[in-house]
Amino acid sequence: MTNIQIRQYRDEDAEVVKELFTLGMSEHVPSSFVHILKQPLTQMVLMCIFCALMASSKSFLLPVLAITLVLALIRLMVVKMFNSYIETCLRKDLNDIGETYLKQKDSCFWVAENDEGRAVGTVACLPAEKSPECLELKRLSVRRSYRGMGIAKNLCRTVADYSRERGYPAVVLYTSVVQTDAQKLYEHMGYVKTREFSPPDPVAKICNFTLFEYRLNFEQDKRN
Repeated sequence: MTNIQIRQYRDEDAEVVKELFTLGMSEHVPSSFVHILKQPLTQMVLMCIFCALMASSKSFLLPVLAITLVLALIRLMVVKMFNSYIETCLRKDLNDIGETYLKQKDSCFWVAENDEGRAVGTVACLPAEKSPECLELKRLSVRRSYRGMGIAKNLCRTVADYSRERGYPAVVLYTSVVQTDAQKLYEHMGYVKTREFSPPDPVAKICNFTLFEYRLNFEQDKRN
């Protein structure tokens, strides 16, 4: 990794950090849409609609148009789900990063800065709500054009070092079933999947959109 510096967040980073988060989350819309289409329930519903309209209308065009409309509605639902999550995060912890991550005990927010002084990656941590003995890694994001340079790995290591220095035995994080690249990264860094669960959103449950909990125990930390 060349010409990249990891430093603590500054107030002037606010807008670019929000941009990185929004772009990063929006990238998961296509894979989430495909995930839903692969679900047996979705395929069964689409097939029933197609066959019912085919039998009743004796026309091939009407079922095709109906399926196209349903697919468009499903994608719109996925976009709305992600937009809702993004807006919630922008209203909460990302609304005042300094207050949330820099003024609270055992919390911090870092940015990866390029040689032009612009943030191209982010990561944060704070005490985990469900595992108070651990810190939780949050808001890991790297601009697409800077991926493959080891930035995400160094951001993960930054959180691990910070947590270890403060006496925490482990770091936990949460990611989704569609974030396969993130899962590979975490597993490469020594994280172990400890739990799989559905978010409270009923649409997510119907679509089998599961979340994964990962944990990095420092005695098992593979620093490579």
